Amino acid sequence: MMHMKDRLIFKAQLSDFSALVLQHTVILLLLTLPSAGQSQLIGTSQSIVAVVGNDVILPCHLEPAGDATGLTVEWTRPDLDPKLVHLRRDGVEHVSEEHPLYERRTSLSIDKLKCGDISLTLSKVKLSDAGTYKCLVPPDRPESAVELTVGSVSSPEIDISKVSNGVLLECKSKGWYPEPEVVWLDGEGNLLSAGPTETVRGPDDLYTVSSRVTVEKRHSNIFTCRVQQKDINQTRETHIQLPADLFMVQSSSAVRITICLAVCFIAVVAVFFVVWKWGRNEIKTTNSSSELQLLMDGERHKEQRMTESEKMKYLEQTKAKLEEELQKNEGEMQHVHQEITALMDQKKVLNNQREKLILLQQEDKTQIEEYKKKMKIPPKTNKDKKMKKREKTLQDLERREREHEELLKNTETLLETTESMILGMTARKANLERDKEQINKNLKETERQREKSERKLQSEQSEREKEKPSSKDLSEVVLDKHLENLL
Repeated sequence: MMHMKDRLIFKAQLSDFSALVLQHTVILLLLTLPSAGQSQLIGTSQSIVAVVGNDVILPCHLEPAGDATGLTVEWTRPDLDPKLVHLRRDGVEHVSEEHPLYERRTSLSIDKLKCGDISLTLSKVKLSDAGTYKCLVPPDRPESAVELTVGSVSSPEIDISKVSNGVLLECKSKGWYPEPEVVWLDGEGNLLSAGPTETVRGPDDLYTVSSRVTVEKRHSNIFTCRVQQKDINQTRETHIQLPADLFMVQSSSAVRITICLAVCFIAVVAVFFVVWKWGRNEIKTTNSSSELQLLMDGERHKEQRMTESEKMKYLEQTKAKLEEELQKNEGEMQHVHQEITALMDQKKVLNNQREKLILLQQEDKTQIEEYKKKMKIPPKTNKDKKMKKREKTLQDLERREREHEELLKNTETLLETTESMILGMTARKANLERDKEQINKNLKETERQREKSERKLQSEQSEREKEKPSSKDLSEVVLDKHLENLL
């Protein structure tokens, strides 16, 4: 009986304990759950990726959804000062309180606010926009964070050039961020073995990448340059299809010879023009020097039979002529300096052209020797067709070698002419400098003579003033003469 009673008492105590635990659990749940009518802010745990220049939406919404048009909405970036990126209070956008970097670049959608969507639209994204953004609806709702990653991309460009062992393709792409990688693919999507990628980071923090690959003739002759950045999941690529005849020997020869002929033609025209101008200016300079000497000699003879007033007039005219000659001389000096600079540039171009032609000649000789050896080995199949093709290729190589020899000869002739012209122009510059020195000397002498004549004229005028009789002396002379006549 006592045992049963103890069991009932224990059971009652256990029920009381369970009720107490249940009560505390309910209270804890009520404290952790939002109160009636209050929503939570929901963002995203994944980083948002944007490309420079584009628009991006930073997600944030109320859960459960409700009308947020009357709420205060703040978007901040904690690493900035001020940290406010966008502020909406009392249904009004407060632009003046926002950071200047985001001026007129952020906005909230009124239609979406009615549905509890307070996502921020950021326009014309910049590299500096990358960072952590926080969405907040004060005063008592917890904030939500969004991470923004910004990248910059551009489409690559491919340049083509012919080399002895195939075609050289160069792929270049500017304005990437973060740093991308470059890969080459053939028409079947196979990776090509290319040289190391060259990377340059500019002052704007954007990367320029370039890569080169030498390709040989393939089935489709289609090649792809792909630039990719895995962090921002961005890829840009450019395809190119090369014509089959670009891989032929004749094509490379024609391209190089055209370039050489164009450069040599420009050189001939430039040198001829300079020679023509030099001859005209040389005659003018000689005539000017002769006129200057005659001018000074003539003035000296005239001075010997002139009065001081006439001498002053001639000296002023002489000074004006000398100043005019000095101005012409300085203009000629400037012109000669420009011509010497042009000739020096022309010499540099011709020297570079000469070096290129020498290298092309060496390449011609190597290829001719290789084809001559190849001609001695008979093909196993299609003998006649292949031998004719080899003979034609050898003829093209020999023709190209002759053309390069002729171009090299013309280039060396132009070099000699240019160097001769530089010497002639340098001598002419020295003559002009001597003429200038003589003109300045004559100007100083003319000015000295003019000042001397001016002082002499002033002295003579002063003497005449002193010798001129006064009115009193003149009346006495007249009276004496009158008395003399009366007597």
